[in-house]
Amino acid sequence: MKEQARLGWERIKWAGAHMPLHAEIRRRFAREKPLSGQRIGVALHLEAKTANLILTLHAGGAELFVVGSNPLSTQDPIVQALAEVEEITVAARHGESEEERLRNIDLLLAFPPTLIVEDGGDVAWRLSERGDWEGLLGICEETTTGVERLQALHQAGKLPVPAIAVNDAKMKHLFDNRYGTGQSSWDAIMRATNLLVAGKTVLIVGYGWCGKGLALRAQGLGARVLVAEIDPVKAVEAAMEGYTLVELAEGMEQADFVVTATGQPGVIDEAALRHAKHGQILANAGHFGYEIDRAALERLAREAFPARAGVTGFRFPDGRTVYLLGEGELVNLALGDGHPVEIMDISFALQALSAEYLVREGGRLSPGVYPVPQDIDQGVAELVLHWLR
Repeated sequence: MKEQARLGWERIKWAGAHMPLHAEIRRRFAREKPLSGQRIGVALHLEAKTANLILTLHAGGAELFVVGSNPLSTQDPIVQALAEVEEITVAARHGESEEERLRNIDLLLAFPPTLIVEDGGDVAWRLSERGDWEGLLGICEETTTGVERLQALHQAGKLPVPAIAVNDAKMKHLFDNRYGTGQSSWDAIMRATNLLVAGKTVLIVGYGWCGKGLALRAQGLGARVLVAEIDPVKAVEAAMEGYTLVELAEGMEQADFVVTATGQPGVIDEAALRHAKHGQILANAGHFGYEIDRAALERLAREAFPARAGVTGFRFPDGRTVYLLGEGELVNLALGDGHPVEIMDISFALQALSAEYLVREGGRLSPGVYPVPQDIDQGVAELVLHWLR
């Protein structure tokens, strides 16, 4: 355990050395203690960059209970390192079962938190099932899927606290979702497969901000890029940015790499898989591991086999073989280190400052989903400009 913790601290310090926004915020938090007395429940991807956010919140005076938002993205050395810090409790491990994951969320809720900082909305959703929101000031949500779930709860009258849609800040979705997802997903795909992207055909399924980043980076790597998108406005954007629009079945027949980024379950379903090109690589860049229908893959295949670490081959009766990366989970974290450090410095700066805002203003806000205050968004932009110059 000590060796694991040592390795974890090395990773945390490396990331921290490239997170100037966090360094500045942490110094102020340590001096002013704006989160003093707060009990923050954190459910994020537990890797080195996240650890720096957790340490910043801790420096602000908070006590924390930390769980992972995805079993495959949890890095055990980071867990062991954080567990050494007083007033930080961690309940997570790499590869935990669904039962363990839900049990850990319940432990977090029993903490109980006055603030929730999460990625994906699982804690908020679990809380809505239990109905015990007492003492909670609010929620800071990191990603598109989580914001959509919070909005659904609010529309159903089941969100009795304010929630900040950190994902919707300009300094989040314009940079994290596009440049972060684009670079880190292709980094993970190339690491996992050791295959050339240049000269290949890539199908991007979904042309939101994540899809835009995936397409941009695939094009930069020399691929021919196809886009399948059902929203006509987004489809026009893709066409005007030089990509070839295709129906999903048509794209599946041509693509060497297929990357999903829709946030919707079962996008690559049995019907789509019947059109898959032999040798096709399937990867998911959406938050939840349900965009590629693994059950359909298993039904169609006469054989499933480990092809490489993190790569499962599925051989169909007609001889075609397709390869699924990272069990269909979020590929950049299942098989890589997630977004580049500097990108997460920006996103996590928004998280830290939004948490501070909720402590200061949450008691005056009605239940609902709120944007990040413009002064926070603009302030982070100004800090980034100072860092870039």
